[in-house]
Amino acid sequence: MIFGIDLGTTNSLIGVMESGFPVLIPGADGSRLTPSAVWFPKDGSEPVVGRDALAGRETDPTRVITSVKRLMGARSGESAEPLPAFATGGQPGQPTKILIDGNERLPEDVAALILAKLKSDAARVLGQAVDRAVITVPAYFNDGQRAATKRAGEIAGFQVERILSEPTAAALAYGLDRLTENSRIAVYDLGGGTFDVSVLELSNGLFEVLSTNGDTRLGGDDLDHALAVEWGIDVMQAERIKRKLAEDPQVEFLGRAFHAADLARICRPILERTRRHCLRSLADARMDASDLDGVILVGGATRMPLVREMVADIFGREPDCSQHPDEAVALGATIQAGILDGTVHNMTLLDVTPLSLGIETFGGLMNVIIPRNSTIPCKAGEMFTNAVANQSGMSITVLQGEREMARDNWRLGAFEVPFSPAPKGQARIGVQFEIDANGILRVLARDTATGKDTVLDLESAVEVSDEAVEKMLGDSLEHAFEDMDERVFTEARLKAEEMLPAVQSALDLLAGQISEEESRAIAGKCAAIRSALDSRATARLKKAIADLDEATQPLATRLVERALAQRE
Repeated sequence: MIFGIDLGTTNSLIGVMESGFPVLIPGADGSRLTPSAVWFPKDGSEPVVGRDALAGRETDPTRVITSVKRLMGARSGESAEPLPAFATGGQPGQPTKILIDGNERLPEDVAALILAKLKSDAARVLGQAVDRAVITVPAYFNDGQRAATKRAGEIAGFQVERILSEPTAAALAYGLDRLTENSRIAVYDLGGGTFDVSVLELSNGLFEVLSTNGDTRLGGDDLDHALAVEWGIDVMQAERIKRKLAEDPQVEFLGRAFHAADLARICRPILERTRRHCLRSLADARMDASDLDGVILVGGATRMPLVREMVADIFGREPDCSQHPDEAVALGATIQAGILDGTVHNMTLLDVTPLSLGIETFGGLMNVIIPRNSTIPCKAGEMFTNAVANQSGMSITVLQGEREMARDNWRLGAFEVPFSPAPKGQARIGVQFEIDANGILRVLARDTATGKDTVLDLESAVEVSDEAVEKMLGDSLEHAFEDMDERVFTEARLKAEEMLPAVQSALDLLAGQISEEESRAIAGKCAAIRSALDSRATARLKKAIADLDEATQPLATRLVERALAQRE
């Protein structure tokens, strides 16, 4: 079995092909994204990797290593950009190293700790050895950077089967292998620390990279630093505000108002640096933007509306935003791993799905598995978990349609998947949708603990009348705003209902260690959430959740410190 890995500047992910579809494997905290951060505690204990390492920045910021990808394969004197405080270049031409307690480490040694964490998480979930991998790199990585990435994988105990360019991985994830021959696609990849743009052509069933360009020292980190300097705050706070302003035109933070217009003013000159790389890549491919069949976005920084506007301006077309920007590369790497180990084969293109197919998830939401207009035959799937502690089964309701809420879509069928009672978030059920050339939908649910499959065959998933399709699409457009409002409120409600008891549990665990003033402040923010829930005020609820999240950051740090102390 070969695993696909996206070793990212900000986050890293690992996936594997399960029953013919790519599944990203979550860490112990349930998130598929593992922060690419390593904390070397002062007491000399084992390095901490991931989300707990980020928590260490609150008390031990100089010993938390982030964005190590930007240093991979770098040598002193190669860049005018100043090194971070924890890095040292030495003599010109010598490898950049990371300095902790007087001990020098190569960047790949630190990256290997991140890869080892992914390896451990995957082995824990799957209950088997994890030792072969495909690892992605920016297309603009040079030989030294690629070699450093391969060494990091080997240090972590992987047999590295292939170093795969991120744009090619993104193309696989977006299903571009199903396009007609000679299709040409631009991939705009703006991650936390690197940027590259590539033009690819599908020819004779193979992807060919026609050109690539970019900057391995340009990414979301640069935006965060610029915002921090302009606003007079630290980088972590700037990054948090940037994320909030991607959704709202104004946010209140630290007693100040921050505006999306100011964010755009500060970030635009940095993002403009990507324009020349895009134009050069088009020129190297000997084509104009109008010759492209599509533009896809990859990387967490592309969530920013400003980035999407700029990409549309550069290429003269709206970019494809249908895939999760943080997960596309990892999904593509997983598919490539499946190709290498023989579990993924070429498919014949025959038809498309007229409407989206998915299942009902907790809260009555529609979770799309196969989007409308997907070519068939096709497979896709996701991993789901139990939403309630000691739950002994999961009801899978299969839906078809374009509405946000499950009740507004067509119900195609349902079945039960039994499993052993487990704590909340521990049971894992992989759900795969497969549509064959005859238009028959097969839904398979696998209990990963036992390997037991439950299968439901449904006909007529593709053969829907034109009138019915038009009505469904018309309804989805007519109710788009109210549907989205209800979805956003429901998602916020679910988050609030999960957050409130978690905060109370933290308060109970830290009883006697929290001041009365701090306790009153947290209680007030909990009350604000309950009030917003009662009045169904979405904006107030989102703000109240953010306020409580900010107020409880010190609690999270104390809990991490408590857990580390108990390990000693």
